[in-house]
Amino acid sequence: MIRARRVVYAGVTVAVPAAAVIYGLLPASAATAGPITGIGGKCVDVANASSANGAAVQLYDCNGTGAQNWTVGNSDGTVRALGKCLDVTSASTTNGAKIQLWDCNASGAQKWSVSGGALVNSGSGKCLDATGQSSANGTRLQIWTCTGTANQTWVTPGGSTTPPTTPPATGVNLDNPAKKDVAMQLVSAAENSSLDWRAQFSYIEDIKDGRGYTAGIIGFCSGTGDMLELVQAYTNAVPGNVLAKYLPALRSVNGTASHAGLDPNFTRDWRTAAADPAFQAAQEAERDRVYFNPSVRDGKSDGVRALGQFAYYDAAVMHGYEGMRQIRSAALKRAKPPAQGGDERTWLNVFLDERVIEMKKEAAHDDTTRVDTAQRRFLTNGNFDLNTPLDFAVYGQNFRIG
Repeated sequence: MIRARRVVYAGVTVAVPAAAVIYGLLPASAATAGPITGIGGKCVDVANASSANGAAVQLYDCNGTGAQNWTVGNSDGTVRALGKCLDVTSASTTNGAKIQLWDCNASGAQKWSVSGGALVNSGSGKCLDATGQSSANGTRLQIWTCTGTANQTWVTPGGSTTPPTTPPATGVNLDNPAKKDVAMQLVSAAENSSLDWRAQFSYIEDIKDGRGYTAGIIGFCSGTGDMLELVQAYTNAVPGNVLAKYLPALRSVNGTASHAGLDPNFTRDWRTAAADPAFQAAQEAERDRVYFNPSVRDGKSDGVRALGQFAYYDAAVMHGYEGMRQIRSAALKRAKPPAQGGDERTWLNVFLDERVIEMKKEAAHDDTTRVDTAQRRFLTNGNFDLNTPLDFAVYGQNFRIG
């Protein structure tokens, strides 16, 4: 059985919560400067026009000063003013973490993407938010779970409208429960040679791909940080669980293939934990937070239907969410998604082309059948809504859903 894992890009691991967005939805060439306006027509403003590290970022009456002149769409994903970057204080990922100005440092705390009117922080997967839904002068900006409300809706420089958040034609999105189950089956066929994705909560092995242990319904890895985040989330919900004692070891082996501190009983204890509904819920929640929800959100913003949303999600599963974003950025050099006036079929073919190029860069991924005889087959058949029945093949095995 061939199991394909996500690529760890140089200098980046999935240890960053939400598997950071490196590039915004605007291509690098679209970097523009001007005010960012939000709730009440107020502008994103640096308090007292200070360029000092830690200067508060707030809402204020628009006044055309440098403290409100932001450059958005930079190739590194930053949003800049006064020579510094829009930054989440202490690189926090918690709701309510305040926004400040800080020296640019290429961290996830300073990377943002424009998505359907929201400004999404890559380090947390959360949205730029006006505290308390207030439009009063001096209202501090913070990060908060994305809700699509007015206090998280922004007009960036050069933009008077935002990309559509619904598909351009009939059908339901991938986050519809029935469609989501189809997506889970498709990924499980490729990752586990089985459509029964719920049977994979207890799966764990070292597949010798340099990422340590691979486990669970989405292939959480001890070497890429997402397993650490999962066990931490489980422990937050169920203190003293059977895996909690491995947290120090998981922190130590993050970024390596090592089993130090995990062997000999980690695999046994993982299987024990997998029988706990709370651990199963944690696996599903982390899968959704890190991979599924951001991918579907981006697909909606690009104006692609369920098939395109799945293509994004499957790429995130293998390459990490930010890896999927890099594939998308490469595709943008050759085509445009529907939300930017492009043809959906052309766009998805180009995206899949770039996905195949990325897969072939690593021996563990060079069998591209999960694209060639699955997603590309659906696209060729015009099944943009990913309607069942679905007949496809992965790694030489034939499957049927529905």
